[in-house]
Amino acid sequence: MDVRRRSNKSVYSAADEPLKPHKLSSVSPPNASDGISLPLYLTNGVFFTMFFSVMYFLLQRWREKIRNSIPLHVVTLSELAAMAGLFVSAIYLLGFFGVGFVQSALKGNQDIWDVEDDENNEKYILEEDSRRGPWPAATTLGCSVPPPPVRKIAAVAPEQPTKSATPAEKPAPIIITPASSSDDEEIIKSVVEGKTPSYSLESKLGDTKRAASIRREALQRITGKSLEGLPLEGFNYDSILGQCCEMPVGYVQIPVGIAGPLLLDGREYSVPMGTTEGCLVASTNRGCKAIAASGGATSMLLRDGMTRAPVVRFGTAKRAAELKFFVEDPANFDNISAAFNKSSRFGRLQSIQCAIAGKNLYMRFSCSTGDAMGMNMVSKGVQNVLDLLQSKYPDMDVLGISGNFCSDKKPAAVNWIEGRGKSVVCEATIKEDVVKKILKTNVASLVELNMLKNLTGSAMAGALGGFNAHASNIVSAVYLATGQDPAQNVESSHCITMMEAVNDGKDLHVSVTMPSIEVGTVGGGTQLASQAACLNLLGVKGANRDAPGSNARLLATVVAGAVLAGELSLMSAIAAGQLVNSHMKYNRSNKDVTKA
Repeated sequence: MDVRRRSNKSVYSAADEPLKPHKLSSVSPPNASDGISLPLYLTNGVFFTMFFSVMYFLLQRWREKIRNSIPLHVVTLSELAAMAGLFVSAIYLLGFFGVGFVQSALKGNQDIWDVEDDENNEKYILEEDSRRGPWPAATTLGCSVPPPPVRKIAAVAPEQPTKSATPAEKPAPIIITPASSSDDEEIIKSVVEGKTPSYSLESKLGDTKRAASIRREALQRITGKSLEGLPLEGFNYDSILGQCCEMPVGYVQIPVGIAGPLLLDGREYSVPMGTTEGCLVASTNRGCKAIAASGGATSMLLRDGMTRAPVVRFGTAKRAAELKFFVEDPANFDNISAAFNKSSRFGRLQSIQCAIAGKNLYMRFSCSTGDAMGMNMVSKGVQNVLDLLQSKYPDMDVLGISGNFCSDKKPAAVNWIEGRGKSVVCEATIKEDVVKKILKTNVASLVELNMLKNLTGSAMAGALGGFNAHASNIVSAVYLATGQDPAQNVESSHCITMMEAVNDGKDLHVSVTMPSIEVGTVGGGTQLASQAACLNLLGVKGANRDAPGSNARLLATVVAGAVLAGELSLMSAIAAGQLVNSHMKYNRSNKDVTKA
């Protein structure tokens, strides 16, 4: 908005001089105290004294009534008189301060800036764009909407009537990049200046796409760095609001490839893999081909239970041990389970495992979670149990809903041994001719390499759950494509790969055992359009109404089957000496740099 200041030059004629609307009269304006006969300080003192005296009297009377069980609505004559005095004094005080406030406001507004349409005042226009000085040159880069031609706006200071402006005193021109609308430009400037928090744009504007665009442009102006190349268009920002990502400025493109068909438990699956690593999809695809040519793979779900482990503290280790015995007593499990299960239709408590460290007790709750990955579900159930235990053990101090004995998104022996999420074993017997023709190696070489690399080599490195070739590669790719939590790749990639010669040493038996695959088909990123499409490709989109939890369990077995294919192919490439050549062929330069 163009704000124009009142000109120092008069625009009224001599005849109109007495009617100037902004000319102050020489007669002082009336005050609120002019109608009072007593001096103002005496009048205020009288009414203040009356107000507080009456209030004190009434409070004393009400206190006596409460003590003597007398109804408060029974009012005596003295109380009526006191309430009348209270009313009169309150009216005076409100009127005095109200009039004084209005009068001071009117007096302060005599010097406000006015909006005038007089052509003589055009040179006093102050553009709001000049408040922060010139923007960095990089602000013109990477705009989400192609900007119109850059316009130059000169901010001219108001002319001083007693001093002529010299060329040195004129401010430098300001070069800005306008937003798609003047309203957006004002909001962008407000964000840049720190007046509007970036995180509040969605709630203030009610338009998630517009909020992302404004935040993006403000970020470019603040940092002086371009976001050109980071896509903004073509994404549903409503779908991530309040659940997937905060303060978005665009989205990252990850290519999705398809490995398969993976023949698993008599069904074929086309496995989506989101990755930027060359050869990964091709290698997994070769493993799927070898498995299918040998009759397919078989999987078994060993365990299904998400965990959460709060940490509590007592005054003594003895009290912590008493709670441990109480929680682990089978006689108390039904009551604890009832408290745990009341907050979810699908969350069902399975077991509680306790560990003591001095006065501190860690309780690892495990429960089924249906088709959801289940972290929020189990956390709510644990909170219910803690509330129940607090009533029985009032000296229990809850230090945290999670004490890392769970353990989430960290390599941990407890997950490797006890499992977390879905525990799956997947196996296949690869025929001798398939090993030779498709995998380009032999059974004996694979068995020996697996022992020395995946088992002995990992033991030498002190690996925790890392007795495999590259399980994390496949887990991460499938997780990204299907909307899982990428950080849970840490424990979900726990895997031990076993290879053994069978059928008189002719064929190869290969298996992967993965104790903590943490996946879900509802909630989180699974509801986004791209990720939901990949889940739909596998036939596990959303919740299974007929058999709750079966979609998530099936997804876990597909992950294990894809890992089996990836392990088989990579180990074969290493055994055959093909690893470097295949990477050079697909995604690396093979030129001799010494001759460059």
